[in-house]
Amino acid sequence: MTLRILAIDDSRTMRDLLRVSLEEAGFQVTTAEDGADGMERLRAAAPDVIITDINMPRLDGFGVIEAVRGSDDGASVPILVLSTESSPEMKDRARRSGATGWIVKPFDDTRLISAIRRVARV
Repeated sequence: MTLRILAIDDSRTMRDLLRVSLEEAGFQVTTAEDGADGMERLRAAAPDVIITDINMPRLDGFGVIEAVRGSDDGASVPILVLSTESSPEMKDRARRSGATGWIVKPFDDTRLISAIRRVARV
């Protein structure tokens, strides 16, 4: 089974890095340029795991987490936050909003792929 990943980040470089790393690991990747774009792509992407940045225009990562958790399409989809932010307060806020895990940028491919497989229960 090929895992489907929705990767949401306002940095084109980060989206490209994620796509290359995750596709090389055998995942099917859909990218979105911010939270609003990610929510528009959610249903069609039908992701097994969502990766989202926190600081983005239009809809930030907290808004993404809350919107996904409130939707029919993503209420139970694991959400990993991938951010340069690392404060305990932000991690706690993300957890309370419904995030499954938190990874600090820059990411290590092996650890990210391992976290995806772990939360996707594969």
